[in-house]
Amino acid sequence: MKNILILLITGLLSAFSWAEDITGRVVSVHDGDTIILLTPEQKQIKIRLAEIDTPEIGQPYGNKAKKALSDWVFDQTLTARSNKKDRYGRVLAQLYLGEVWINAEMVKQGDAWVYRQYSRDPRLLAFEKKAQEEKKGLWALPESQRVPPWEWRKSRRTQGKPTASASEPAQWTCGAKRTCSQMTSCEEARFYLKQCGLSRLDRNQDGVPCEKLCS
Repeated sequence: MKNILILLITGLLSAFSWAEDITGRVVSVHDGDTIILLTPEQKQIKIRLAEIDTPEIGQPYGNKAKKALSDWVFDQTLTARSNKKDRYGRVLAQLYLGEVWINAEMVKQGDAWVYRQYSRDPRLLAFEKKAQEEKKGLWALPESQRVPPWEWRKSRRTQGKPTASASEPAQWTCGAKRTCSQMTSCEEARFYLKQCGLSRLDRNQDGVPCEKLCS
């Protein structure tokens, strides 16, 4: 029994020590969600802010998102809390400037989307919803310009390639439709609500868009 307890405690300690804290000074801001951190050992580390996604440079609001992040962190010493890297070798991290959670601040001010595919913290969705209601940052843009960056990147990758049938998700592009009457299926309506933030589809705010389609 004693050995089992020791193993359990060791496992819990390992789980809690999984996250790694990296402290350094921000020497470069690539865009609204990527920075270069210089450690005290003079090692440069590329950091990708976890759970959020900002408009790309070249997208509407892309340069403003970069400036917003730069105003927060450039030449500041901060802590990046991470437990993994992405496929490009960047460290995925939550950034903290003292007690300030930078990832959340970017969402609160309307400078970033919640990256729904990778986000696990419900607080971020609440922050995004409030920023959207208050028309902060990118949420003040015309609706046709509020294209999630993951959709914008996808559309650029598929330019010049044969398009899928109209019922396939690859054909659903944020900004293309606005109302329930334009939706062809519940799945499409859910895509526009969840991925594009088209809140008008869910008038009673119950999480179900276009009741006639999704009832």
